[in-house]
Amino acid sequence: MMQGIPVALGRSIRSLARLDVFGHLIWPSIVSVLLWVVIAWFSWTVMVEAVMGYIQGAGWVGDWVSSSMWAAGIVLFMVKLSVTLAFVPLFYITSTVLVATVALPMMLDCVARRDYADLEQRRGGSNMGSIGNTIVALLWFMLVMLMSLPLWLIPGVALVAPVLATGWLNQRVFGYDALMHHADSDEFVRLRQTLRPQMLLLGGGTSLLAYVPLVNIIAPALSGLAFVHFLLEALRRERHERGVSLLDPASSGAGKQIAAAPQNKP
Repeated sequence: MMQGIPVALGRSIRSLARLDVFGHLIWPSIVSVLLWVVIAWFSWTVMVEAVMGYIQGAGWVGDWVSSSMWAAGIVLFMVKLSVTLAFVPLFYITSTVLVATVALPMMLDCVARRDYADLEQRRGGSNMGSIGNTIVALLWFMLVMLMSLPLWLIPGVALVAPVLATGWLNQRVFGYDALMHHADSDEFVRLRQTLRPQMLLLGGGTSLLAYVPLVNIIAPALSGLAFVHFLLEALRRERHERGVSLLDPASSGAGKQIAAAPQNKP
């Protein structure tokens, strides 16, 4: 099933050429960028001074920083870098929430009509379930991020921790949304449990796009789109293996059925 990840990413890139999909890739990130640039502009000095004040009052570490300009300069640089990096997951999570609750359901309809019209919609999830799932995932994400903050001054942790946490967030949020229309309740639970390692890998890999200039503008929506392709293809394959008939995409109304067949078009 690992080979499904490159296929899903390839299909997601192909979907970028569609105007009805591309529009939904852009606007969540634009809104998120504007929001966090304004917040950073007004809160930067306060946040840096607050973190430095906390460090300077932290026992022997504070004494060491206060007694050496060289040490103070290094710590100040690390604090500014950590605060800067902290805005990346905040930007990403805001975009992710907008994608999950608004943009992805619209993209899902567009993509499913073209690439997965043979999959019967069994409605194992719902829009309200998606919102609830997103809120719970967001609360867990924020808790993990807050608990990891003291470790961010360790070189490398400020990059690794957000990537791991965001990878989990992606698979939790987009894993629900991608299947909510097409999978039945049993398929919904089974696929998300069976494919959790692959979903974590896909979520972590796409979260790295948030650190790539220009690409980060569409990173959250592109991640959601990749989950749609990955999980709907997995659902198609699973139904074929269980001998479940697929719908004939060329039929109308009643939904004529045909024997299921795996499709691995890139």
